[in-house]
Amino acid sequence: MRLSDATLGQTPDRVVRPVYDRASLTPGIVHIGIGNFHRAHQAWYLHRLMQTGEAHDWAIIGAGVRDYDAKMREKLLAQDCLTTLIELDPGGTSAEIVGSMIDYLPIEDDNRTLIAQMAAPEIRIVALTVTEGGYYIDPVSKGFDAEHPDIVHDARNPGTPKTAFGAMVAALKRRRESGAGPFTGQSCDNLQGNGDILRQTVVSLARLSDPDHAAWIDANCSFPNSMVDCIVPATGPVEIALAQKFGIDDQVPVTHENFRQWVIEDSFCAGRPAWDRAGATFSDDVHAYEMMKLRILNAGHQVIANPGEVLSVESIAGCMGHPLISAYFRKVQTEEIAPHVEAVPGMTPAQYIDVIERRFGNTEIVDTTRRVAFDGSSRHTGFVLPIVRDALATGAPVEGLALVEAIWARMCEGTREDGSQIAPNDPFWDSLAVAAREACDRPNAWLEQRQIYGDLADDRRFAQAFDRWLRQIWSTGCEAALRTYTEMR
Repeated sequence: MRLSDATLGQTPDRVVRPVYDRASLTPGIVHIGIGNFHRAHQAWYLHRLMQTGEAHDWAIIGAGVRDYDAKMREKLLAQDCLTTLIELDPGGTSAEIVGSMIDYLPIEDDNRTLIAQMAAPEIRIVALTVTEGGYYIDPVSKGFDAEHPDIVHDARNPGTPKTAFGAMVAALKRRRESGAGPFTGQSCDNLQGNGDILRQTVVSLARLSDPDHAAWIDANCSFPNSMVDCIVPATGPVEIALAQKFGIDDQVPVTHENFRQWVIEDSFCAGRPAWDRAGATFSDDVHAYEMMKLRILNAGHQVIANPGEVLSVESIAGCMGHPLISAYFRKVQTEEIAPHVEAVPGMTPAQYIDVIERRFGNTEIVDTTRRVAFDGSSRHTGFVLPIVRDALATGAPVEGLALVEAIWARMCEGTREDGSQIAPNDPFWDSLAVAAREACDRPNAWLEQRQIYGDLADDRRFAQAFDRWLRQIWSTGCEAALRTYTEMR
């Protein structure tokens, strides 16, 4: 069955399909960045709410601002923006068709259609999943990077912006002038304080061309913080074949684990769907939830993915099946990460580590080590290094955290221990590789990347630990270093 509105009635009985009339849906959300995670997470929560008869005026219109988004747009429009979600669980595999997205805007250099759609009064939320590194943040100061060429362009050409944020600024100007009023900007990326960061980016960009408009945005728009969580692997031939086993010809199906969490600050200036009725949590303390997730899950991904790459372990489940990597994960998490994480209602850090171990070890989820290791320059600075700084400030242990960074440096040298090449896997791969090669003989050359580490190279305790670990890795291998660490008392 080729997936489309016309064939929904032919969906096999074992596949859950929309029970609502998709033709009657009207838009309320523009979502920029229609990747797998969005379709398995935010789009699913809205779909589940629509299944109960609610939120039919909150349908999603997809959008993108990069050339590569055009291919996804083409594939999704060919199947009426429907997506097959396949849940992978050791207890059984199931499938569901999600229909909460109703259109996908064209990809244009000047974003004119996107701006017009966001300016329409029926749009009340503009949401984004543009990756952790997509917010034009200086990695050291965490402030807005006003010197980035994209930002310089948008500041000089506010009517024809390149970036999603420039398009938001332009759309809000039209809404202000027309009386349509503000919309909520909703980041759905894995960033601590993601709403605050989105506000910083949008308002700072607006200020470069129109300070008065920037002040209006800051005073009238809302940018709720949120924490999002679901493991969603990339889609390839295996996932397409899996959808076909369910009797569905879907060119862009999405696989995911049997776990989702969405904790949202209830701050929406123009209304919102009742996502809590579909399982989301509204909370005034998003920070505690996101701290637990970002430090134990997201930092934990970097803890295991880098040695996995060096040791040629292809999947995250495979990393957890590797006795040394899994023991290393448990020790770092328990002794050096959990002490810097607060409990949340119903979950202690120790309990959450157990949950994450089970999730990472799900052998039905073929989440590649390469995908998880991607963009380490953003993920280490966002997830791992804040823990290092907290530990150093309190005199807590940093041996395992220094080893995490040493193994990342080893990975960025570009070869595995079996001699195979690691293909470039970071927006700044070339400069990382140069630093990694220099660090083979002089380890602190890696920490001297100030744009990543700031003043951490100047901290003697951390720098000495890092130096020792990287020298051991190059001398006796990654497994020997892992064994040394796990046997430390």
